[in-house]
Amino acid sequence: MDTNPALEPRRLTGPRTVLNEGHEAFRDTVRRFFDRHVIPFHRQWERDGIVPRGVWREAGAAGILCPLLAEEYGGAGADFGYSAVVIEEIARTNCTGPGFPLHSDIVVPYIEDLARPERKREWLPGMAAGEIIGAIAMTEPGMGSDLKAMRTTARRDGDHYVINGQKTFISNGQNAGLVIVCAKTDPNAGSRGISLICVPEGTPGFTKGRNLEKIGLHAQDTSELFFDDVRVPVENLLGEENKGFGYLIRNLPQERLVIAVRAAAGVEAMLEKTIAYTKERQIFGQTVFDFQHNRFKLANAKAKAAMLRVFADHLLAMHLRGELTVEAAAAGKLLGAEMQNQLYDDFLQLHGGYGYMADFDIGRAWADARVGRIYGGSSEVMTEIIARTL
Repeated sequence: MDTNPALEPRRLTGPRTVLNEGHEAFRDTVRRFFDRHVIPFHRQWERDGIVPRGVWREAGAAGILCPLLAEEYGGAGADFGYSAVVIEEIARTNCTGPGFPLHSDIVVPYIEDLARPERKREWLPGMAAGEIIGAIAMTEPGMGSDLKAMRTTARRDGDHYVINGQKTFISNGQNAGLVIVCAKTDPNAGSRGISLICVPEGTPGFTKGRNLEKIGLHAQDTSELFFDDVRVPVENLLGEENKGFGYLIRNLPQERLVIAVRAAAGVEAMLEKTIAYTKERQIFGQTVFDFQHNRFKLANAKAKAAMLRVFADHLLAMHLRGELTVEAAAAGKLLGAEMQNQLYDDFLQLHGGYGYMADFDIGRAWADARVGRIYGGSSEVMTEIIARTL
């Protein structure tokens, strides 16, 4: 394994101003947690295809999960800057297995905002403690990003919903103790007939399929989920019936900001590792860095990393003020994912054959980053969102 420490980025942009001393003190906590509980074990988790649930409980005990969640449910009642710190430390270490951001910043907010009070009290403390791991089940086989084509249904039967259908590519799927299922409660209404319904692990008829084998993100469990006459109480509905599409659209900017922040931090970390490697690696009697072409390649990458950092921090500041728009988040996700993939390919090339080895961080990071152009809405979908504002 590449054991070179990730260096603090040497920025063209000067000191960051979007995060304060409290955020940076929290970073020390998160960094110590990753150094002790994640980094030494992550390669084995990649081989296993899953992160042990015990690590989630350790993260909960350390206060790393659900920083945005209200204190009455076990969270810190903090702002999104604290979530950004966790995301950046995942990117810095390239320990992509723990699906903490999905759990804390995507799943939990739906429940805190939309669940009935008794369900919040039942689920949220366990989610903050890492005892209940959250997932959201949107994607179906052959559906892609088209939520209107969803075929999973939830039929009202007295005081219960009866759910039937299949989901795929569900992150945290194997570990999930609670899944938000997107289902059609009015199959004839298109996007206006979608509802969000929580299904706890162990509910009769709810089964988890195989842990899907991916080209990257090997330590992050990703599953098929099956629902065969799954009966859950009506109280498990989030918000109002048939309003699910609107809730999804409302929360997507934060999900896309997660991807943009992660891309910016990842590019900085991998750039520093690549600079360090090229200054050490000898070829034809000089270092790889000594070749003008390679220095210029790295200089160009640094300039792009600076632009991405400034934009990601701008979006983060917008979100902290409650001003992040759908199109701005789409632009951040689009540029972050595309730039990250292009630069990682350049960094891998500068490592030569070693870059293609799984023991080196850049090879794994390159494979892990590829999905950024797909999940959270593909780059093509992000482009369409932006195009509609022209």
